[in-house]
Amino acid sequence: MVFNKETHDVIVIGGGLIGCSIALRLAQQKIRVSVFDQGKPGAEASSAGAGMIAPQGETTQPDPFYELCAASRDLYADFVAEIEELSGRKVGLRREGTLMAALDETQRHGLQKIHEAQTKAGLKVERLSPEEARKRSPQLSSQIREALFIPEDYWIDNVRLMEALEQACLRAGVSFYPHAKVTRLITSNGEVESVESCAEPSSVPFHHAAGQFVLAAGAWSGKIASTLGISLPVKPCRGQMMEFEGATDFPFVLRAAHHYLVPRSGGRVIAGSTMEYAGFEKAVTGEGLRSILKGAVRIAPMVKELRFRAAWSGLRPDTEDHLPILGYGEITNLVFATGHFRNGILLTPITAQLISELILQGSASRPMEIYSPARFHLSRSRVPSHIEQQRKNHHRDHRQQKIE
Repeated sequence: MVFNKETHDVIVIGGGLIGCSIALRLAQQKIRVSVFDQGKPGAEASSAGAGMIAPQGETTQPDPFYELCAASRDLYADFVAEIEELSGRKVGLRREGTLMAALDETQRHGLQKIHEAQTKAGLKVERLSPEEARKRSPQLSSQIREALFIPEDYWIDNVRLMEALEQACLRAGVSFYPHAKVTRLITSNGEVESVESCAEPSSVPFHHAAGQFVLAAGAWSGKIASTLGISLPVKPCRGQMMEFEGATDFPFVLRAAHHYLVPRSGGRVIAGSTMEYAGFEKAVTGEGLRSILKGAVRIAPMVKELRFRAAWSGLRPDTEDHLPILGYGEITNLVFATGHFRNGILLTPITAQLISELILQGSASRPMEIYSPARFHLSRSRVPSHIEQQRKNHHRDHRQQKIE
């Protein structure tokens, strides 16, 4: 084993939007932060999503989770402006709104429930007739039966945001360890002492020590937590996506049920998505693409005339109750920031704020109990014998290294 000689105040495991935004907030307070990622930072779910910042479009009845999502949306304009200034790169937050369309009676009934609940809660939502909806977006299908326009649902090019955030982190002094897969967490006296990482399965593992650790590895968080004997209920949910080019006059996001079309710069349009529980298999499948294309064409038939550009998939980190896992568990120097499911991009600013507050101040500015890992009654089970032996070997080698 090789022991890293560098010192870290905080190690963030996971280099997506969540992990990097937390790292940035800590580095801005002169904390020595290092980010470990199994690949290129942001190459997983953070780049795979469509970039919708849509708390109203994701809820029927506003509840405490909606309030968290809305609070994060309200931070976005300042967050993006800050990232653009720090990185010197333009991201392009768009705030033209979202149009949610109903293409059958079931969807129309669903929109009516959303309109009633959100109007009662005092949220901004506008009910449109088919004629009014098509006047705002001529691309819409003639089969539309009703629509809602939500002016405060935004969207962003999340690929550009991730690139700019990484650059902002580097300028703030964050150290990155790309292609450094964390294979296990090592404890001592009831706390995490170090991470073991390696560049590839056959390479020599390195150990990096720190005072605090943040687990923000998305769909892979459960695997990493299991090395501590913790059964963290995070599982991957595959989402497939398609991209087209050649679109014009595409004013805002169009949605119908779980299908959507999101405009991007240069006449590009993102179409999505699927929700598949297929383990860590990231294949793009014929059935997945067929489903997306069918849904996209139902919303806007003009999609059939667009040029196909690309298709990909990503793994969302889902949990048993579909809510994120935020905060400390029973290990006092390990904080969780994972399980954001379909809302990772949306929740980036608020997650960075709350987790950095926990680390720096010992408490957060918003209630976090419903997102606590304690809600799953997590406890450290008996560690498998081979892992326990590895830990014993590690401590033996560590003592020898100190003596030398």
